[in-house]
Amino acid sequence: MIGIPVALVLTIVLAAGSARADDSERELELGGRERTYRLHLPANADPTESLPLVIVMHGAGGNPRVIELQSGFSELADSRGFAVAYPAGTRSRFAALMTLLRGRHFTWNAGECCGWAQKNEIDDVAFLRALVEDVARTHPIDRARVYAAGLSNGGMMAYRLACEASDSFAAIGVVAGALVTPGCAPSRPVSVIHMHAKGDPIVPFGGGAGAFSRDGFSYPPTQSAIDFWTGANGGRAAVELRALDSTRHNWPKDASETLWEFFASHPRPEETR
Repeated sequence: MIGIPVALVLTIVLAAGSARADDSERELELGGRERTYRLHLPANADPTESLPLVIVMHGAGGNPRVIELQSGFSELADSRGFAVAYPAGTRSRFAALMTLLRGRHFTWNAGECCGWAQKNEIDDVAFLRALVEDVARTHPIDRARVYAAGLSNGGMMAYRLACEASDSFAAIGVVAGALVTPGCAPSRPVSVIHMHAKGDPIVPFGGGAGAFSRDGFSYPPTQSAIDFWTGANGGRAAVELRALDSTRHNWPKDASETLWEFFASHPRPEETR
């Protein structure tokens, strides 16, 4: 178990409304800040069976329920037999009083991006490590099959997890994101799959300023991330790029199926466990 150097308090509240019995909303307190995530266990999950765990992160401006609906990962979890968690990023405590759109956005601190989380140096790596341990408290998980995926800023956060928490994550899936974590130095190989539209106007496939870039921020090319992980993994973990003939910055219809097939084929190698 990875030690978390922060106070950890768990409150479980069953989701209301349309939520099913195998869904729950959970709260963690880290460093005086309340963090939340949504957990989905597959229907009829055996409470003694260790399950793979996939953490799926929303993009800037999203939330757990939105990425759950966009991705369809909960339905896939039911049919394939894995647990899936949808964590929430952070925003200003006074966001409801702010008029600027960017002030209402939940974001992730992926390194050089994005928004409130990055500017306030939120330790999202610690939060997501704590999330893994929290899930394990109530249901056994297969430590060789813990994965992270995300859209846009959430995909950037998946890259940061691979950089700084490679001891916990066997593979990551990035959709329309970029590697913006300075000094990335994974301690273990991490399998990587990256899906990106060639004509993406928000996070350009070839790099450069996106449609909503501020202060002259420029994204690195998608290929630079692929080249980095190919070298860092040294052939001990897979790296795949799926370049899509599209001009949309979104979660493609078949992305979740593609990501899960990749994850299922790439648990942590025996020699690195």
